[in-house]
Amino acid sequence: MPLPTFSSLGSGPLVLLLHGSGGGFRSFAPQVETLASLGWRAVAWDMPGYGYSPPIEPYTFKGLAERCIALIEALAPARGAAAVVGQGMGGLLAQEVALRRPDRVGRLVLAATAAALEPDDAYARHIAQCQEALAAGTDPERIAQELVARLSGPQALPEGLQLARYCQAQVRAATWRRALAAMQDFDRRAALAHIGVPTLLVAGEHDPVTPPAVLRAMAAAIRGSSLVELPGVGHWPHLEAPDAFDRALLDFLRGTQPAHWH
Repeated sequence: MPLPTFSSLGSGPLVLLLHGSGGGFRSFAPQVETLASLGWRAVAWDMPGYGYSPPIEPYTFKGLAERCIALIEALAPARGAAAVVGQGMGGLLAQEVALRRPDRVGRLVLAATAAALEPDDAYARHIAQCQEALAAGTDPERIAQELVARLSGPQALPEGLQLARYCQAQVRAATWRRALAAMQDFDRRAALAHIGVPTLLVAGEHDPVTPPAVLRAMAAAIRGSSLVELPGVGHWPHLEAPDAFDRALLDFLRGTQPAHWH
C-alpha cells in the first residue's frame, strides 16, 4: 500500500505531527516552520482518507496506526524513532502508535485529546453533534464556522482560528464520517500505565471537548509524564496559542521542561 501523503520541512531528528478529525497536514503549519528552523525534521501527514492520502478499509485505529508506523519506518530507517505529536483524534492515534510500537516512538505529545470516549461525556456529545450535522447535509463551510466558534477559547489567535476553519472545511464528508465513527469506540485508559516513553500532555483552559481535567487524569496515569495547561484557549492549543504551544513543545523535545508545570 502506498504511504500516506505528508509535508516535510527541515532536517534532523524526526517529529511527526498527527492532525485531528477536522484537520489535515496544514493543521500544524506553525509548528512545522518552528521545528524546521531549529534543527528538527518536521513531518505533518494527511491521515488516510484526508487530502491525497489513500483511504483504508476498514477505517480503524489499528489500520491508522499501521499506516503511521509505516511512515515512521520509511522516514526514520535503521530502527530510528520519532517524536510523535497528536491533537484531538491525532492524540488518540498517537497513543495507539506508542502502545503498538514503543520502539519507534521516542517522545509523545498528546494535545487536547482523551484516552477514551465514554457514553455521554463531552467528547462523545461533540462527535454526535458532528454526525448530526453530516446527516443533515450541512454545508462544510458552515460546519467549520460553527465548530470552531464552539470549541475555541476567548484569547485564541484569530489567524489560528482561520486556519482551523479552513482545514475543517476541506475534509470530505465520507472521510469525516468514518473518522468520527472510529473515535466512538476508542478506549485506551487501561493501557496508559504501559506507555513508557517520555510524554507531554497539553490542555487548553477553555476546551469544552477535552477539558484540562481529562488531560490531568491521563497525566496521572502515565508514569513520569508532564502536563501543560495553556490559558485562554480551547481545543486547538497549537493554533490558538502557537507561541506558547511551541515553547512547551521545544522545552519537552530538548528535555528541559520541569515535571508537571502549568
